[in-house]
Amino acid sequence: MAPFNKVLMIFTFLFLAFVDARLKSQEFRMFTGKPKFPIPFPIFGSDDDTGNNYNDQKISQGVNKPDFETQSIGRWEVISQESGVSAMQINLMPTNKIVVYDATVYRVSRLKYPKGVPCVPFKNENTKQQLLDCFAHSMEYDIETNQVRPLKVTADPWCSCGGLTPDGTLVSAGGFADGGKTIRYVGGGNCKDKNCDWREYNNKLKEERWYGSQAILATGDYIVIGGRRSFSYEFIPTKEGQAPDKPYFFPFLYETSDIDENNLYPFAHLSTDGNLFIFSNNRSLLLNPTSNKVVRTFPVLPGGSRNYPASGMSALLPIKLDDATNVNNGGGVIKAEVIVCGGNTHDSFYLAETQKLFLPALKDCNRMIITDPKPKWESEEMPSGRTMGDAMVLPNGQLLFINGAQKGTAGWWDADQPNFTPELYSPEKPKGQRFKVLKPTQISRMYHSTAAVLPNGKIWVAGSNTHDTYKDKDKFPTETRVEAFSPPYLDQNLDKFRPQIVVDLSSKKLRYGHNFQTHFSVNDIDGGNMLTKNDIKVTMYFPPFTTHGVNMNQRLLVLKIKSIAEEPNGSYKVKPEAPPSGKVAPPGYYLLFVVHRGVPSKGMWVHIQ
Repeated sequence: MAPFNKVLMIFTFLFLAFVDARLKSQEFRMFTGKPKFPIPFPIFGSDDDTGNNYNDQKISQGVNKPDFETQSIGRWEVISQESGVSAMQINLMPTNKIVVYDATVYRVSRLKYPKGVPCVPFKNENTKQQLLDCFAHSMEYDIETNQVRPLKVTADPWCSCGGLTPDGTLVSAGGFADGGKTIRYVGGGNCKDKNCDWREYNNKLKEERWYGSQAILATGDYIVIGGRRSFSYEFIPTKEGQAPDKPYFFPFLYETSDIDENNLYPFAHLSTDGNLFIFSNNRSLLLNPTSNKVVRTFPVLPGGSRNYPASGMSALLPIKLDDATNVNNGGGVIKAEVIVCGGNTHDSFYLAETQKLFLPALKDCNRMIITDPKPKWESEEMPSGRTMGDAMVLPNGQLLFINGAQKGTAGWWDADQPNFTPELYSPEKPKGQRFKVLKPTQISRMYHSTAAVLPNGKIWVAGSNTHDTYKDKDKFPTETRVEAFSPPYLDQNLDKFRPQIVVDLSSKKLRYGHNFQTHFSVNDIDGGNMLTKNDIKVTMYFPPFTTHGVNMNQRLLVLKIKSIAEEPNGSYKVKPEAPPSGKVAPPGYYLLFVVHRGVPSKGMWVHIQ
């Protein structure tokens, strides 16, 4: 044998022995979570972009594995027997508090102002008496302790809208009567201590916004669309307390109004091209908020009305930045898809109001890719009809349809047959296999009920008041109890697969288009199999303002993962790429989750700009 061949053979044997030792080390690590011995030199194939060093090992792409299976149909628990204020309008804050408010027009709640807080004078329109309102119509709910703190709101915020600004302030626009032109703020940078309250600026909006929708734009600014007899939109100034310049007439809202309106609280979703998708009654279009031009219209959705008071549900499906086919789909625009489900017929509100005849809610569920060159609606049926429900986007990309009724419409006393049963929707599954019926609640969640996704993955459920006051005894009494619903992914049998984010080591301030690091651990990778890149997703969730079955500004992003590396203590470091721009993810606070084959971690607050 030639000397060169002998040298090559010796080198080959040495290399195979090294690989065998490395594999045995990996086998040891799979069962112990710790390396058997430190790695004395860099691993072949490592590079700076992965963040690997002498103590990291790059994780392979791996094959696509299915999500972990569970037979769980969810679990309900009452977490507060008395919250004091019926949750008509809510928003989860980056402080882990939920701001809750209903309407001052009732002049009553189950929570009074504390001593030292002046009551609000008002005139009884029937008796013409001057009276004092000493009840709180807003409160701050602590999701960690389930305790409440009264807040003071005076200009009536009944049927208003809202959303979180980039600095974590909740800005709310409009309402009823003296609140119709009010812009109000709570929390954020102008909140100097933990006891801050509402800051109200009356008569700032150019038109009254009662049942209007508020949508965040790519800049982090807000547009307010519509409202009863307000066929226009206007922009909320960035600076607190300032008035908008002018209203912009929007004929679309006039054109989509029918005998029962059915065009209030229009659905509005920021598309990935920076334009605004707006759905009203059964029609939709794309509005350029910079030029104020309608840039395209979409096919009519047949079957009935979807907006208030017929009150269907809508959501922007998860934006998948981890899928090259979605990011590079031919037109250079990241794929955006909306879903619109439920509602009722065009005359359903008229029949409920005049005859107390409650028509069955619609059962159809419809999807459309709004960035497609030739968009069209794809339809299927839900297990049950639903009006006044909430469509919550979950951390793992599934949707939860919850709350509402199976007959009738929104409005006082205008619905019957509560829909007690949540339904889980898996958008990635084939048509016909997407729905799973979950465990029903025992509490009716009718008109003026709400829901919120919590950092721990549970769903906060509250509200329901079909009356023009608070009623303790009725077929559907005013609800101030609060429940938490645990979706199937919180099955205790899945806990061993649940990631835990190492908050102290993880990035919390993100910049558009830049990589960042999230550290996490997981107890079990499923029978000792190795964790691969395809096993993990990193998602970012913008918490919505929710009222009347509308979840304003809600969006979930599935991030592109650049690398995953195993660390010597058995934990992992994942390096995702932040969203590319405000068009895809408006600036502000998001909940970040690590998802292991459908099982999400607890969320961690991050901020992007």
